[in-house]
Amino acid sequence: MPDLKGKVAWVTGAGSGIGEAAALALAGEGAIVALTGRRREPLQSVADQIVGAGGQALVLPGDLGEPDGASRIASAIAEECGRLDILVSNAGMNILERSWEKLTPERIKAMLDANLGSAFYCSSAALSIMRPQKDGLLIHTASWAGRFVGLVPGPAYVAAKHGVVAMSHAINMEEFQHGIRSTVLCPAEVATPILDLRPTPVPPEERARMIQPGHMADLILYVAKLPATICMNEVVISPTWNRGYARLAGLGPKR
Repeated sequence: MPDLKGKVAWVTGAGSGIGEAAALALAGEGAIVALTGRRREPLQSVADQIVGAGGQALVLPGDLGEPDGASRIASAIAEECGRLDILVSNAGMNILERSWEKLTPERIKAMLDANLGSAFYCSSAALSIMRPQKDGLLIHTASWAGRFVGLVPGPAYVAAKHGVVAMSHAINMEEFQHGIRSTVLCPAEVATPILDLRPTPVPPEERARMIQPGHMADLILYVAKLPATICMNEVVISPTWNRGYARLAGLGPKR
């Protein structure tokens, strides 16, 4: 598999969970990693871990749900590093008030901006750098909810993640001619801080049986190290103990 030494990777949602684990994994393989999220402090903590291990990291906080946020950060990466090889588009959120009954226009906008708008803005900004290189890889964290409609994630999250899946496939349909590949990951439940925003709390013993951030980082690293001639279009992944299946079988909680 290709070496990542000297490659430049931009990881969004990099302050915790999947993004943090992916950033550490990529840096561990020699990539220069740009870290983006809303808050500087968690990003700086991840950067300190990378630098402490002998790697290189840039801390570039920003709100990617804003139309100009992604282009500003991508320009900073290009200016500092001269290129961009990998985008790990992982920014996202969910809310407690997620049912149709509780959604408001403001909450709908916040959900679509954070989960779909940010993915579009980052992809557009990354592609503008990758096209002249005739090379680049985009890896998007969608969700099991991006493939299977369900009640638990809420309609705004489900719709946004379905949009991310479609967006990634559309990138491949157009950008293959520029040597660019796009992969969308559709994990079922991952034990990240976003679980704290579930209407029904998830106990520790249930979290332990879920996909862990490190598992997703291993997958992201595998995709990132594939030859440039190979495009892994989509990956659907779940824990063996799938709580959705358990509910259908009458073996798990309602939520």
